[in-house]
Amino acid sequence: MISPCTLVCSIDLKTGYCFGCGRTRDEIAGWMDYTDTERRALMEALPARLETVERKPRRETRRQRLAKERDTA
Repeated sequence: MISPCTLVCSIDLKTGYCFGCGRTRDEIAGWMDYTDTERRALMEALPARLETVERKPRRETRRQRLAKERDTA
């Protein structure tokens, strides 16, 4: 499974979620130790979490641009 990291590594102090991926510090640190089932469950929760962060990243990340290009190809 791929990582949800978008290379925007900054934590929202109010929610505790990363502005880029929506994970907590502990989830980021433990990602490699999670089972595929745990990773899938977390990946499903991330879009809703990202709606709660105080601000959004100001720029499109390289990973997002590449994913968009891959989806349209």
